[in-house]
Parts: sequence; structure tokens; C-alpha cells
Amino acid sequence: MKVTAKEITEALLERLWANYLQRVSYARVYQLLITEKGGQVVNDHIAFRTLNTHTGEQPEGINAIRHILSCLQYVSVQKYDFKKKKLKAIHFEHPDPMLPKIFVSQLEVEELPDWAQQAIKQTVKETPYLLSDSSIELLATLKEKGELPRLAGEALVHNLVQYFCRPWDIPKKDDVLKLNDISQYAAWVMLHGNSVNHFTAFINYQQVDELPDLESTCNSLAAAGVPMKEVLEGEKGSKLRQSATQAVKEEVEVKGDDGIEKINWTYAYYELAERGKVIENGKEKLFSGFLGEQARHLFDMTRTREN
Repeated sequence: MKVTAKEITEALLERLWANYLQRVSYARVYQLLITEKGGQVVNDHIAFRTLNTHTGEQPEGINAIRHILSCLQYVSVQKYDFKKKKLKAIHFEHPDPMLPKIFVSQLEVEELPDWAQQAIKQTVKETPYLLSDSSIELLATLKEKGELPRLAGEALVHNLVQYFCRPWDIPKKDDVLKLNDISQYAAWVMLHGNSVNHFTAFINYQQVDELPDLESTCNSLAAAGVPMKEVLEGEKGSKLRQSATQAVKEEVEVKGDDGIEKINWTYAYYELAERGKVIENGKEKLFSGFLGEQARHLFDMTRTREN
């Protein structure tokens, strides 16, 4: 029996979502809120962060994620440039519009001060490639033929899930703290690597009459005790409106002067997006892109102020 590329993609996304739910309690609150009211949870997009520098055996920057997405039928749609944050990004879409978009960003490490570049490069320079040789072959076959034997597909999904973690060694505490002062993005990636940065609720499809829009959904989450972003991004009726929970914190390991220590650091928030309609090629459809200024504000949701 065979499984298609789409089925493999869906299985991977389900596993990543399950892992994310275990780590991000606010997403679990949203899921319960929607399902208890008879609605459905549909994710608009998933975000990943990367470092555009030599990362051992792993591809650099956006390519660390793109080379997998290209075998799962995702195609790049639009590029973004966040000059002040020294970030570039691409968003990818699947032929099935109900599968989440993928937003992948990269930090332009060469634009950081020399000491910051060296701290990052020393940490990631011997990064192992977490995909096995057999998985690389399976991805190539999947890209060419669009399907795999079921057991091979299951093995591939298992290995792909393991790829989305921090692939390099535990970073130094001093490096993380200093990097956080100039780029909270850099500090986050040093600690979390290829891990999912966030999932995003697709408000348009949650199908709860009493929660018809972004405001009502955010208000319900706040009433359920979830700390929310104070300001909604985007005007009512615009083509994209976004908000988010605050980011959860986790205990993470770092290398201190006397060995391995644990410190509290932000991991992920749960974003919420409501999309408006636009006319494209003479047809009305939901806007599928991203707006640079709004995205820039949401990058800051993982800022750690107290270390």
C-alpha cells in the first residue's frame, strides 16, 4: 500500500502540532475553547527560525527547512526583508489551501557585530545533519514520484519529526545573554534551533458562531486566563489581522562557568490570524500573504526580558 506526499505532509504536521500542544499550554486552551463549542481548529501557518551561516552538515538559513518542504509539495510564494532586525523570510504554500502556510525566516549573521558572529558560529559549526541517509533517499523519491510505500512513509515522518529540534550542542549561557541584548531572535534560535516557532489559528475556519472574529476570540482566551498581546495587528476589515498569546517559558539548558545550568526562557506563543478577501485574477479569495510591519511586531513576542 502506498501513501501520497500529501498524506505524509499531513502526518508530519499532525505530529509537530501534537508536540507543540504539549509545550504551549495556551494553544491547548484555544483548542478546548473551540472544540467545546463545536468548532474546528485549523492552523493558518507555521513559523520556523534559522541562522544564515555555516551550520555544520545542515543546510544554511532558510534552506534548512526549504529542502524538506520542496519534497512535500510546498512552493515558495513571497519573500520578505526585515532590515532593522537583520532578518529575511519566505513563505511557502501547499497546493491544498487548507494545509497551513509555512513562514521561514533567517538571521543574517554576517550583519551582527564580530563577537556575536563568533559566538553563533562556534556553537553551530559542527551541527550534525539529523536526517538519515535513508530519509534523504526517501525524500528524493517522494519528490519524484509523489508517493512512498506506507512503512517507508511512516519511517520518514518519524525521522522528520526528530529534525525539528535544536540540532547543535548546548549553547553557553554568557553567549545567550549577550546575544539577547542585540537580537532576541539570535538567542532564541541558539536555544531552540529548528523547533517550531509558532502555530497560528485560522480564525476564518473555526466555525463558532459566538466567536466570529479576532476580537471575540482573543477576548474569550483572555477571559479563560490566557495572557494576550495587548494590541491587535491590522485594522478591522483589512486583508490581514493578527494577534497572539504571550509566549510560554521553559527551563532550558545552558553551559555556565561550573557546568550545565537551567534558566527560564521563552519558547513559543500561539498566534491568531483573520484574513480578509482580495480580488486576484478577477476572482475573490482570502488574502494568503503576510504584511511586513505586522510580522515585525510579532517577532518580538518571544522576547525574554527577565533571565
